[in-house]
Parts: sequence; C-alpha cells; structure tokens
Amino acid sequence: MKLEALIIAGVQEAMRNLYGQELGLESIALNETKKEFVGDITVVVFPLTKFSRLGPEQTAEAIGTYLVKSIEYISAFNVVKGFLNLQIANSYWLSFFKAEHNNLEFGKGEKKRKVVLEYCGPNTNKPLHLGHIRNMLLGYSTANLLSFAGNDVHKVNIYNDRGIAICKSMLAWKLFGAGATPESSGLKGDHFVGKFYVEFDKHYKAEVQALVEQGLSKEVAEKQAPLIVKAQEMLVQWEQGDKEVLALWNKMNSWCYEGFEETFKALGVDFEKHYKESDFYLQGKSLVDEGLKKNFFYKKEDGSVWVDLEDKGLDHKLLLRGDGTSVYITQDMGVAEARYQDYQFDESIYVVASEQDYHFKVLQLVLEKLEKPYAEGIYHLSYGLVNLPNGRMKSREGTVVDADDLIAEMIATAEKHTKELGKIDDFTPEEAQALYKTLAMGALKYFMLKVSPKRSMIFNPEESIEFQGDTGPFIQFNYVRIQSLLRKQTLAQLQLDGIEINEDEKDLIKDLYKFPALIQGAAANYDISELVSYCYSLAKNYSKFYANNAILVDTTEDLKNFRLLLSRWVAEVLKSSFGILGIEMPNRM
Repeated sequence: MKLEALIIAGVQEAMRNLYGQELGLESIALNETKKEFVGDITVVVFPLTKFSRLGPEQTAEAIGTYLVKSIEYISAFNVVKGFLNLQIANSYWLSFFKAEHNNLEFGKGEKKRKVVLEYCGPNTNKPLHLGHIRNMLLGYSTANLLSFAGNDVHKVNIYNDRGIAICKSMLAWKLFGAGATPESSGLKGDHFVGKFYVEFDKHYKAEVQALVEQGLSKEVAEKQAPLIVKAQEMLVQWEQGDKEVLALWNKMNSWCYEGFEETFKALGVDFEKHYKESDFYLQGKSLVDEGLKKNFFYKKEDGSVWVDLEDKGLDHKLLLRGDGTSVYITQDMGVAEARYQDYQFDESIYVVASEQDYHFKVLQLVLEKLEKPYAEGIYHLSYGLVNLPNGRMKSREGTVVDADDLIAEMIATAEKHTKELGKIDDFTPEEAQALYKTLAMGALKYFMLKVSPKRSMIFNPEESIEFQGDTGPFIQFNYVRIQSLLRKQTLAQLQLDGIEINEDEKDLIKDLYKFPALIQGAAANYDISELVSYCYSLAKNYSKFYANNAILVDTTEDLKNFRLLLSRWVAEVLKSSFGILGIEMPNRM
C-alpha cells in the first residue's frame, strides 16, 4: 500500500477507536513536512478537532501515539502548533527501493482521457522567433507530460495562413521583390518571406507620414494609405478565389512551410497534424450561419454578425465582418469543429500567450452558445511573454530574435564554455559538435521551461548555459557522472540485509518516491515547471550524496552495489524527466 494511503487508513482507524468517529477521505489532509521541522509527512489536525472535541495539540498527540503503535513504518512523531509530523522508518524507504528500483515504467500513469494539444501556431508571413520558442517548448513538453501521466495525447499545429497580415507580405513581394526567391537570395524560406513583411511596414509608415504632413490625422492616414488599401483589396480577392492572388499565396506559404520544418527539426519538436486556417474559415462561417438561424447570434444593419455575451460578464463580440470576411474567432470555431470530428477529444488545449486570454474565453462561450458537446473541454494554456534583457521584440520593425539565430548562438556559446573547461580532448570533431548541440538545446529548453507558464520571463542565453546551479547542463553533468560510475562497475543482485541508509540516501529515495505524484500533480496543473524544479532538486541532492559518500571504494560490496543501483535509478528518473522536457542526455561531457 502507498505510504499516504497507509497513513490515511491509520488516521481513520485512530479516529474510530479513539473518538468513535467515522471519517471520510475528504476530512484528512496530508502534506510533506516542511524542511525546518523533523518528519516526513504531516497530518493537518485542525479539521479533526471538531470530531475529537479536543484542542489540536491534544488531538495530534493522541493520533500520533496511536499511529506509532499500529503502523510499523511510523517510527516517531512530533507536534508543532497542531500539525502532526510523522517520521517514516528507514525500513519503509528500503522496502520501497527494493520493490521499485528496477521498474522501467516507474511514474507512468494509465491511459485516461483523449487530449488534443495545439501549439506553435505561426503566421506564414515571418520566421519563428523567441516567443515561438517558448510556445513550442511549452507545448511539446506539456504534451509529453500529459502523455506520461496517462493521457492519449495528439500534438497538432495551426498555421495562420490567411488574413491581412499575410496579404501585407504578399503585396510587398509583388511590389518590391523583383521576382526574387529564397534560392536566389540565399535565405531560408520563412526569413525570406518575413523580410517583405518588414518591407511593407517600412513603406506603409512612410505613406502614413506623408499623408499626415498633407493635413490628415494619423488615424485617417493609417486607413487611407495606398498600401493598406491595396492589402485589404488583396484579402477580398483572396476570399473571392482570384487565381493570381491564390497562386502568389500558395507560393509564398510554401516557402514559409519549408523554413518552419527546418526549425522544428532543429528544436526537436513534432506534430501529428498541421491544420490551416484557410481550410476551415468557411466551416467557421457555416457555424455562424447556424447560430443566426437559431437566434444565438444577431446581424447588424451593415451585415456584420455578432454574439451577445453580456450574460457571461463579457461584451458583444464580432463574428463576421459586414463585407462577409471572417475574423480570427470565425476560423477558430471552424477548426474546433473539425478537430472534434477528427479526434472526438475529451479536452482540447490551446497553448497561446496570455494576450489572447479574452479570445479563448469568447471561443468557449460561443461554442457553448452553439451547444457543442466539446465546448466544456476547451482549455487555454495561457503563458506569459518572453523578453530579452534589453526589452520587448517587435516583428513588424524587424527587432525580433529569430529562432534559428538563437539556436545557432546557443550552440556557439555551449562550444565556448565546453572548450574553456577543457574536458573533451579525446572527442572526435563529430562527437564534440553533437555534444555542443545537446548542451545548447538542454540549456535553452531547461531555462525556458523552469519558469511557470503563467509568468512572463526574461531569457538570458549566457546565464542559461552555466554548468552550475539551476541549469540544464548541471543536471546533464550529474547524469553523465552516474554513467561514468556505471561503466566502471558491474551491478550485482540487490542485497539489503544489514544495510543502514544515511540521510543523503534517504533524501534521494524520498525524492524518487515523489516522482509519480509529482508527474500527476504537474499534469493536473498544466505546469511543466514543477517537473523542472523536481529535476533540479533530485540532481542537487545527488550531487550532495556523491560528495559525501564513497561509492566504488572503502565500502562493502553490498553497500557499493546499493549505492550504484540508487545512482542508476536517479539517472533513469532524470533521463525520463528530461525526455518529457524534450532534452537529450549525453553519455559523456
């Protein structure tokens, strides 16, 4: 029986025998004992006093005494201000170690729900940037976490491949591109297209400024500038199926897709399916028509369609423009419908920045208005923005940090740091390059994922690559250290007779014991940073254990073998955890 279940059953028995009270599970709360107190598991006694009709200290003393007598694995207790701190005997931790240390599925949950998780969601008018990196790493790792926790997870992407922003790049290429291609310019496809998005903005601002100087207000000038008028005309032509516009659209999007695939591969993320807005905006329009017929939505005099969400504490939301063109919510409605038809999901998760919190509230409420069976399963995994030490990025002004440039910079930084340490003299050039990439991607992913998704963050490449402290390379180093130990010694059958574990060993076994609950908790919270924090704690405790305890020398054979098996299990859990994060473990560094 799990330790927590054992203690809960013991508390129920104590309350029954001491006070004649039958308690349900909801009345008993257990926590990990705080580090400043002696103990392993704490029983929160305050809710029990209404049944005992005694003070918290008296109740805790009575229950603690009962548990020590009735449960062999509880060796002692203490009471601090009504909290009952239980000490778990070393024999329990040894029996747990013996039972689980060879369990290759340790921590994995059984299959539960079907989940579709959408992440990335780039526009096909510019390259992927630092913000996309946070999105992709969060999406990929959260999908892995949910899968490891026991869900049937399907990773998907949505290409925002239509709309006014896409037309801006198309128009700029048509006016200023002079027939150039990614091949002729020597640029990666998405970088090539993105250059024209910046080019559009530069010329558009010049036109606006000229109109302002002629006496127009800035607001009017921004609407009347010839470039924006032409871009809006191009959008209408696209929706009307103009062959020339569609041909240009297909060509420029294909350049972007090729570039994106290179970045996905470099970052180590993948997708089961790519959806495209352009394939589903009509389906979204049909859902708008459905809502109109059922009087869920209403039409204004200009022909635009709206939904009234005031009864939900929101306002009125535009669903279709007066000229018949769709808005973002329209196509998201269509994609949601198609996705449910594809997967019959229990939950559909959208990994999108917190700037879109309102949008996804509206999406769910609109789908509820339409009485869609999947509306309740819509979940927005909202995350904060990622900035650089020198401030925020702006795509239109060309001040973003491109994902490809950042990956290359991280690899170069990893190479510099590794060479400074001077420990790869026996590596071949190919092995060294592979190590640089493994360390670089480990540093980047770990740094991005250790911050709780809901918080904004500042990414510092130099800080992320350090080999000490709360970094990916520190944990990779401890994994490599264990592999080095295991290469030097053949493991024997586990013998625990006569072994007395010390505090360092107990701390490691306790860390390992927490792993399955940690996985389930992080998955329930959609918070991958909880797993990252766990990895650091485990690696830090292992580093302490390694420094304080002899492993290969000055020990008995049984103790040496126990410590090697303990080390191996730590390595396996770190590797499993880093696998969830999408980080490779090197065998040497």
